Amino acid sequence: MDPKTGTCSSNLFVSYNPSLGLQLGPLWVQLCLHAEGDQVSVHSESSEEKSFQSAYHYSDMDKRLANTINKITTEIICKCSAGGEAHSVTIALLETLSNYGWDAKAVITFAAFSISYGEFWLVKNLRAKNQLAKDIAALKYIPETMEHKEEMKKKFQAVVNLSSAVLTVIHIIIKFKELSTKYVNRDSPEMVTATAHIPMTVYWIIRSILACAPILVNLDASGHEFITSSTESLEISSLAKKLSHISQPLQDQLKKLNDSIDGQKEGKYIVEYLTIASTSQDKEEEKHFEFHIDKDNMKILKMIICAGEKQMPIFDGTRRINVVSLSQDRLEILRMKYVLLLVSDLDLPHEELNILSLIYNQQSMRHEYKVLWLPIVDHATSMSPTQERQFLDLRSSMPWYSVDHPSLVNPRAITYARESWNFNHMPILVVLDPQGIVTNVNALPIMWIWGSVAFPFTKERELGLWRGSAWDIELLVDSIDPRIQEWIKDGKTICLYGGEDIDWIWRFTTTVQNIANTLRVPLEMIYVGKSNPNDKVKRCHEIIDREKLSHIFPLKDYYDYVWYFWVRLASMWNSKIQHGMTVETDKIMQEIFTMLMYDRSEQGWAVFSRGIFDMTKGKGDILLTVLDNFRQWQEKVDHPDKFVPVLDAEISGVHLEHHRIHLILPGQTGYIPERVVCSECGRTMDKYVMYRCCTD
Repeated sequence: MDPKTGTCSSNLFVSYNPSLGLQLGPLWVQLCLHAEGDQVSVHSESSEEKSFQSAYHYSDMDKRLANTINKITTEIICKCSAGGEAHSVTIALLETLSNYGWDAKAVITFAAFSISYGEFWLVKNLRAKNQLAKDIAALKYIPETMEHKEEMKKKFQAVVNLSSAVLTVIHIIIKFKELSTKYVNRDSPEMVTATAHIPMTVYWIIRSILACAPILVNLDASGHEFITSSTESLEISSLAKKLSHISQPLQDQLKKLNDSIDGQKEGKYIVEYLTIASTSQDKEEEKHFEFHIDKDNMKILKMIICAGEKQMPIFDGTRRINVVSLSQDRLEILRMKYVLLLVSDLDLPHEELNILSLIYNQQSMRHEYKVLWLPIVDHATSMSPTQERQFLDLRSSMPWYSVDHPSLVNPRAITYARESWNFNHMPILVVLDPQGIVTNVNALPIMWIWGSVAFPFTKERELGLWRGSAWDIELLVDSIDPRIQEWIKDGKTICLYGGEDIDWIWRFTTTVQNIANTLRVPLEMIYVGKSNPNDKVKRCHEIIDREKLSHIFPLKDYYDYVWYFWVRLASMWNSKIQHGMTVETDKIMQEIFTMLMYDRSEQGWAVFSRGIFDMTKGKGDILLTVLDNFRQWQEKVDHPDKFVPVLDAEISGVHLEHHRIHLILPGQTGYIPERVVCSECGRTMDKYVMYRCCTD
C-alpha cells in the first residue's frame, strides 16, 4: 500500500518500517525465481551488477511466485492462529517450498511475513491521514489508544529485533549466492563447508519468522485485552541468540572466501596491469583495458612492493640506509626513472652479483637508471634465521637499491614473474621505463655483453649495437680486465688462451714467449680458463701465477672473471639467435661457435690479436705444430706487426689427419643448428644428444 495514495504496492514485500531500517532489495525476486528445474542460470558478477542497476518491474513478477508468497502468508497466519507446533509448521513450510533453493526458501518466507508486518505498520501509522487505512484499522480492531501501550511497544520492538536478526542472516546467505564462480569453485572444500550450514540456518530462520508472526497477529486484535506472555518473550530472545550463534560460522567462512576473492582480484589486476605494461606498444589493445598505463612508474612499483604506512620499502645499498623521502610516497626516489628489477631468490650466484656490481660501479651511464633488487622467497612459510642472515648479507653487498625485506614483495607479482617473465631460480633483470612499461624481461645478457652502454636495454638498442659490432678483441673481452684495454691502446699483441692441461699450458706459453722475444713482438698473454672452471682450472691459475707463465685474472676473484668471459660468449650466442641470426649467415656467430668448440677441447686453445686490427686462433695441437715449425716461417715476420697475419696463414695451412672435436651449445634458447662444420677439417659434424648431471 502506498503511504501517500493508499493504493497497494508490490514494494510492500521488500520495504519495511523506517524504524527497522531494512530492505531486501530486488535480489530476493531473482533468488525466488531460481527454483530447482527452472532454466534460470546463476548470474555472473557482471550480470548481477547490471540487474541491480536496471529498474525491476515488479508488475512483471512471475504469477507463480506471487501465488507462492500469498500461499505461504496464509499458511503462516492459519497455522499460527490454530496453535500449530513450531517444528511441524516449519517442516510443512519447507515441504511447500521444496522446489526452491535454500536461499529462496528463506527469502520467500520472509517476503510472506512482510505482508502481515507491512499491513500492520501501514494501517497503524496511516489511519489518521487515510480513510481506507482508518476503515481497515476498525475492521481489524486496532484501537487508537490501548491500555497496555508500553507492553505492546516492547512486544513490537522484540519482533523488530528478531526480524532484523533474520534479515541479517538472510543477507549472509544471499552473499554466498552472489559469490562469482569466476573466483569460487562451488565444489571447493571451503564452499562445501560453508553451504553445509545453510539448510539448518534456513530452518531456524523460518522458526524465527513463525515466532514473530503470531505476535504480530495478536497485536492487531489485542486491544484492551492485550496480555504479555513471558513464554513468547523468552522464545523471541532465545531465537535471536540462536540465529546469532549459527550465523557466525557462515559469517567467518564468507569473510575467508571474500578475502580469497579480493586476493584473486588483486592478483588478476596486477597480472593485467603487468601484462599491459609488457605489451603496451599495442595502443589499440591498451584501449580495451579498464585501466591505462600511468604517466610514471609509481603504479606498477606500488603493485610490486607492498609497504605499510610506517615502513620504508627501499634500502639504499650505497649509503647502507633505508630511503626516507620527504614526500609521502616512499618510492619517490624511483619516480620517472628507468628501473632495472633484479629478480632473484636468496641463492643469487656470487659471480653474477660480483660482476654486475663491477659493471654498475664502472660505467658512467648508471645515473640513467636505478637497479632495484626484488628478493623472491616463499611467502607461505616464515623465513628461517639462516635465510634472514642470507638476505641481509646479500643486501649489504649490493651497491644499488633493494626491497627492504622479501615480505614486501607482492606474492601476486612473484607469481607473474614466474609465469610471464619465466623467472625460475636463475636471476633476471627486468627493465621498466619511466612510465612503468616493461621494455625487456631480461636485460642481463645485454648487460654482460655491453654493460651500461646498452642503455636503455631495449631489443632495438641491442640490434643497433650488433649492427655496429665486428669480431675483434674488444668485442671478445670488452672491459673484463682493464689491463686488456691498455694493451689495445698500446698496440700490443694480445694472446688469450684457455684449457686445463697444465703440461700443454706450460709448453705453449714458454714457446710463444720465446718466439715473441726473438721477433721483438710486444706480447701480453692472459689465461681465461674454461667455461666450467673446476679445481683443475684453479690449480692452473696457481701454477701460472707461481711460475710467471703469463698474466692471470686476480687469483682471489679468478672464478668471477673466468665466468664472466664465458657467459659473455653464451650471451652473444643467445642474443644473436633471438634476433634471427644463424651460423650459416652471420660471421660473429661463426666465430662464437668456434670458440665454444675450443672450450670443449681436451688440451687448450688460443686467440692472438694485434690491437683491434688482426686476429687469429687455433686449437692446442695445431698451435703447437705451428710453433714448433717456427724456423720455417720466422723470416716472413719482417716487422712485429706482421706476426699475427703470418701466424694466421700458418695455422690455416695445418690440417691434422686425426682430430677429435665436440661442442656443447648454450641451451637457453633451444636453438640447434641444422648443420655444424668442423673448425679443423671443414666437414659436417655428427649430431648427438647429451644429458649431463654435473659440470666436471
